[in-house]
Amino acid sequence: MAEFLIIVVALFFAGMGVYGLALPARLVAPFGLTADSATARAEVRAVYGGFGVAVAGLLFFAAFDAHGIRSVAVVTVAVALLGMAFGRIVAALTDRPTRFYPVWFYFVVEIVLAGLLLSAAALGS
Repeated sequence: MAEFLIIVVALFFAGMGVYGLALPARLVAPFGLTADSATARAEVRAVYGGFGVAVAGLLFFAAFDAHGIRSVAVVTVAVALLGMAFGRIVAALTDRPTRFYPVWFYFVVEIVLAGLLLSAAALGS
């Protein structure tokens, strides 16, 4: 069961990563951002694309506990997701985004994915 939960989260990161690498401007458009220069697209490809693919790879290795990395990897990614969700709470207190999508939609996604990973860590091997 732990393997399944980790793979679900890995697939999310893989999808985000591939999307960020292939279509960086479209990935950030829902946030009102534009990636209208080569430099901006490179940044989106690095942060959303490359990072997403790397995290997906780490989680795939963790799902099968390659080299005993499961607990450290899943807790680390869960904490990163919770940090992202915390940033959205700070945004709510300072900027007050009003629409559910994309800010609160991704807040829910981050909390759910972190919960899946923490559940997987609790289930152990």
